[in-house]
Amino acid sequence: MLIVVATLGRRPEYLRQTLDSIRSQEVASDVVMVAPLDSATVQEASGEYGIPVLADPGSLPGAINLGAREMQPHHEYFNWLNDDDLLEPGSLKATVSALDRDASSVLAFGSCRYIDPQGRQLWISKAGKWAPRVLSWGPDLIPQPGMLVRSSAWRAVRGLDESYRLAFDLDLLLKLKKLGPFSQVPSVVSAFRWHPDSLTVDDRTTNIKESERAKRASLSPAIRRLTWIWEPPVRVATRIAANEVQRRAQRLSTG
Repeated sequence: MLIVVATLGRRPEYLRQTLDSIRSQEVASDVVMVAPLDSATVQEASGEYGIPVLADPGSLPGAINLGAREMQPHHEYFNWLNDDDLLEPGSLKATVSALDRDASSVLAFGSCRYIDPQGRQLWISKAGKWAPRVLSWGPDLIPQPGMLVRSSAWRAVRGLDESYRLAFDLDLLLKLKKLGPFSQVPSVVSAFRWHPDSLTVDDRTTNIKESERAKRASLSPAIRRLTWIWEPPVRVATRIAANEVQRRAQRLSTG
């Protein structure tokens, strides 16, 4: 499999934890970093871990797509991690096994542990088997860190749509859903680091708007006319969930 790590090289301690979480997996993978080439942190990590580096194209979806172009015929599976997210022990073994068991599945996913900057648990997002069913109209409950995409499916949808700044992973999931089923892994497979000061009001608004655009694009014209029924309550639920995680993170940081 191929895993892309996108980084700006500004968080060396987190980057090493991310790379260690990949290297410690029972299943081997090829890794490529996409980052500013003039970053001393990136160059040090590249030499220490033996990982090639590609020049950052200037956007996160662009960086992921660039790294994905390194995919070779022997890479059956693909995913990406940001430089502060982690794979849980046994993550790749669980997701690879799920995809190996069901050749029709295009993606495997599991639960995600939300952690603060010090690695303390905030909560666990347990997606559940019904998460793909609500994807087209409800909240996106499939955690991107730790999910694994079949490479042939990635190529079929042509990777990420770079017109999205934040909701490109949801757009990808909606396109993949049309290709085949998702396999759910009944375990925590990743950790997402939530920074108390990282989620601004502007980010939340942009994410909601982009998510609604991606969902509408996946619906038929007839169903699209009914989105006014569920979009307002989903917006409220999304903001409430984000505020709750934010509250827990801020409480730990000041406690």
